Amino acid sequence: MSAGAVPGYLLPRTASLDARGTLSIGAIPVRQFAERFETPLFIYDEAHVRSLMREIRAAFAGNVVYASKAFGAVAMARIAEEEGLWWDAASEGELAAALRGGLPASRVVLHGNNKSPRELAAALDAGVGRIVVDSFDEIGRLLTLSDGARTPKVWVRITPGIEAHTHEYIRTGQQDSKFGFNLANGDAGRAIKLLKETGKVELAGLHCHIGSQIFETGFFKEAIEIMADLLFEEGVGELCMGGGLGVAYVNGESAPGVGEWGSFIAEAAASRGIGGGNLFVEPGRSLVAAAAVTLYTIGAVKEIPGIRTYVAVDGGMSDNPRPVLYGSGYEAFLPERAFDPHDTAMTVVGKHCESGDILVRDALLPADVRSGELLVTPVTGAYGYSMGSNYNRLPRPGVVFVKDGSVREVVRRESLEDLFRLEMG
Repeated sequence: MSAGAVPGYLLPRTASLDARGTLSIGAIPVRQFAERFETPLFIYDEAHVRSLMREIRAAFAGNVVYASKAFGAVAMARIAEEEGLWWDAASEGELAAALRGGLPASRVVLHGNNKSPRELAAALDAGVGRIVVDSFDEIGRLLTLSDGARTPKVWVRITPGIEAHTHEYIRTGQQDSKFGFNLANGDAGRAIKLLKETGKVELAGLHCHIGSQIFETGFFKEAIEIMADLLFEEGVGELCMGGGLGVAYVNGESAPGVGEWGSFIAEAAASRGIGGGNLFVEPGRSLVAAAAVTLYTIGAVKEIPGIRTYVAVDGGMSDNPRPVLYGSGYEAFLPERAFDPHDTAMTVVGKHCESGDILVRDALLPADVRSGELLVTPVTGAYGYSMGSNYNRLPRPGVVFVKDGSVREVVRRESLEDLFRLEMG
């Protein structure tokens, strides 16, 4: 389906339009979501998420680890557990979400470039499946905490020197990176040698992640070649290739599907003799981004003749900071008159006290857009809620999952009281 200027591939898989151009997700019209849960609101198509998880598991001959930083609610952990995925946690909070969602700790991978002693202790106490070591300081902390009664399985994170074509803020495989051990300068080799000699940890494998929002699969093959050489040179069994598969956010953009990507990684690794239980990937964005939309209410339409028309909604950079951080592009449309011509360029902005609080700079909307109408931005299932804030003391939106014609609230909308619950007076 397509809604005005928005093609169907940017919408959740159960999205549909009736004869009047009204959008439904999971057979529920968007107006019902707004009336029951208010706006702004994140609406996730649960069937979409599950279908993608099954698609990559069917295509990838290895272990799929969900990168929970994309959206790490307890409800998502339950889905990951039910669909047989592992869970990538980059903090004690993300670890706790996995455990609360019923994931066994043995299927959790602890990440992070500056894990605190408390986070490492929590991981050891829980018995996480893998700890990804990222610095010599961290190795020291881990060895101090390892008491002999528990021998954690660790991966060494390697920066292989690959500069994938993506935004500099989400590029992680180049030599100049805050993540991992540099391969070119010998740090990676020294870290591996140290961990082998300690006797306090089990060096289970190697890890690399070359960046996010990557569309060219050739970069992953290049990384596999480098990592495979190191894997066999060091006599280590497991290899995790991270995530980073890009998704389409705007009309005309395209990206490989998760199944296609999973097959590509598996085949490239198999050509070097790596596969089965020894191979891991960590998709996040590609599993959840297009599964969700954000539903807003338009509060003001301000036309500056000859210059621009601003359409202000009841959220903004507090629920989607990506346009401010990376200049990320999005689409927008009116979900209750999707068949009306969306042919007038307007700028969709939030309600924050920042000129940069722009959600969609050149959104194509009907010329007669009005205050009080609903507006949707698609592909907001990754790094919207999880990177959100309370800037200007705005309560964070609620999150709902819809499946088979029923909807459930998985994160309730914050109240004014929630905004002050941590203050001491």
